[in-house]
Amino acid sequence: MLAPDAIADPRRCRWLGFAGSVAVAVGGLTAGALPVRDAVGPYGGRLGLAGAYFGLVLLVAAWWWLGRAVRGPEPPGERFLLVTLGIWAVPLVLGPPLFSRDVYSYLVQGTMAAAHMDVYAHGADRLGGPLAAEVPPIWQHTPTPYGPVFLVVARAAVPLGIVGMRLVALFGVALMIAFLLVLAERCGTDRSAALWLGALNPLLLLHLVAGAHNDAVMLGLLGAGLAAASGRWPVWAAVLVTLAALVKVPAVLGLFAVASIWSNRLHGRARLVRTGLATLAVAVATTMVATAASGTGYGWIGALGTPVSAHNWSLTGTLGRLTGAVPAWRFLGVAAIAVVLLLVWRRRHGLGPVYALGIGLAAVALLGPAIRPWYVLWALFPIAAAAPRGRVRRWAAVGSCVLALAVLPDGFAPDVRQLMLAVGGGGLAALALLTWRAAARPQAADAPGTLP
Repeated sequence: MLAPDAIADPRRCRWLGFAGSVAVAVGGLTAGALPVRDAVGPYGGRLGLAGAYFGLVLLVAAWWWLGRAVRGPEPPGERFLLVTLGIWAVPLVLGPPLFSRDVYSYLVQGTMAAAHMDVYAHGADRLGGPLAAEVPPIWQHTPTPYGPVFLVVARAAVPLGIVGMRLVALFGVALMIAFLLVLAERCGTDRSAALWLGALNPLLLLHLVAGAHNDAVMLGLLGAGLAAASGRWPVWAAVLVTLAALVKVPAVLGLFAVASIWSNRLHGRARLVRTGLATLAVAVATTMVATAASGTGYGWIGALGTPVSAHNWSLTGTLGRLTGAVPAWRFLGVAAIAVVLLLVWRRRHGLGPVYALGIGLAAVALLGPAIRPWYVLWALFPIAAAAPRGRVRRWAAVGSCVLALAVLPDGFAPDVRQLMLAVGGGGLAALALLTWRAAARPQAADAPGTLP
């Protein structure tokens, strides 16, 4: 049997992950979500795609083996993990947008908001010009589903372009990490285990750092709100969670966690009703102030029903296409989410409010009408902070590995040739890992105190 330090040595994992991150970033130079004017020929893109998937497999393997070290007898400390996260993130920060073209949509929306154009009534086609041309055709005529808080942020980031949006995402990631550690400590979770699952997770690196998704801001504010609630500042908690929901609406479920935590500190039979009403009042007031300050009006409420892509690969969408009954399956998905939320709410005392929130957000991400790999981070963040060691954390880790490989670097669905290139690049990385592992066996066998 291979000794644990042969493949799960934290330092080896660090540099293996760095090599993977560099390969992903370099591959993205020709196969990423590049501006239309910078698109390369097919051969450059093919080599880049194979190289990016080579790096993806290395990065995922490094993360998985690092998790073994975190669970081992001599786990790496928090400082080591944070430095490792920085090392893995640097190449992705310096590289092009990857795995989605949403960053261009954000810039279009910020530009339109700055020009006092109604982004809740019109899509990128109304702006026109080179920037709007970067938005995929399927979203050209679609109003934005994001809230007024995000529009304010996007408007401020527009002068710096993609760099500005990436800085916004990195700020959100920094908030996530800071409050992940706070929540883990207050929930009795091992902080290193929380960092591994919730911060070094490949999905965070690929989609929040490289992809610059606004989910980073949403989760950063949500984490701040949950930390405030557990730190006896319930009013500020409700304000922060509402601001998170005014970036992306799924964060609104955090208000239930705030009300639950708040009620646990009061006495009386109606304490949950009182805290629920107080939380709602703070949320409504915050929404009114934020919407007025943004100057966008309340069109964002109607835009929450922005159409979902007909080819979205969500569970309910896939089942709907297979059976020819997409609306029925979407209705069933929403009903299933409601049932899960009700069951979780009834068991919130046993689960804990933060863990219960993670399960609820998992239901929203997995059973909703649309899913993208980064949506799973909504649930991973509170689960990493509060879930006990066991099946849920293992499922979250396995799911992260699978979803990390689910999207091409350019963000589009693959054709057969691209799929073959991705499989080829990933397969070559797997072969390299097996060779490296075999080479490590003699070293492990010769190490002092190692059983043959």
